[in-house]
Amino acid sequence: MGRQHLIRSASSAGLVALALGGCALFQTRGDPPKLYALEAAPTRTAAGAGAAGQTLLVSEPRARAGFDTPAMVYVRKTHELESFARSRWVDSPSRMLAPLLVQSLEGGGRFRAVALAPGGVAAGIRLDTEIQSLLQEFTVQPSRVRFALRAQLVDLTARRVLATRAFEALEDAPSEDPYGGVVAANRAAARVLGELSEWCGAEAGPSGRE
Repeated sequence: MGRQHLIRSASSAGLVALALGGCALFQTRGDPPKLYALEAAPTRTAAGAGAAGQTLLVSEPRARAGFDTPAMVYVRKTHELESFARSRWVDSPSRMLAPLLVQSLEGGGRFRAVALAPGGVAAGIRLDTEIQSLLQEFTVQPSRVRFALRAQLVDLTARRVLATRAFEALEDAPSEDPYGGVVAANRAAARVLGELSEWCGAEAGPSGRE
């Protein structure tokens, strides 16, 4: 009986070692990080009067410290920023946002033309933006993504600020992982871009410039 017990114990130990070895084979420490893109679909709205005769210049978006790199940021504790080790944005959020801003503002049909600076285009109005937050919050369940953007419209002819506004959107993540955060981030960005487009058209229109 003692010999059989030893054989069974050795066999069990072998299975455990094999299982642990199998786990080691699937570790991703040496694998390249997964890359994700911010690809919010521009919100199409009915064209309004807005500033149809104006050309809008969109300056390169900026980002607050902590959100100006391709790192995908999340929080488990308030005020403590962390980033996923094996998942990253394909570029910094501000650089990914730039073409999305142009597409959304063009789709709104409220400007004669929309151009990304620097482009050597004569424009009467400029839009400046700053990403204040883009992170996945695991402080709540389900986790959610917070996207906050500060925008400022400048009348280049009169050299004055027309309007300033902060936009923010919260979207629940469909899964508790980086990919779920990406899906929620794109939804949040789409909401903010739609609201921003409406706001720009209203503030840059004739009544907004009075």
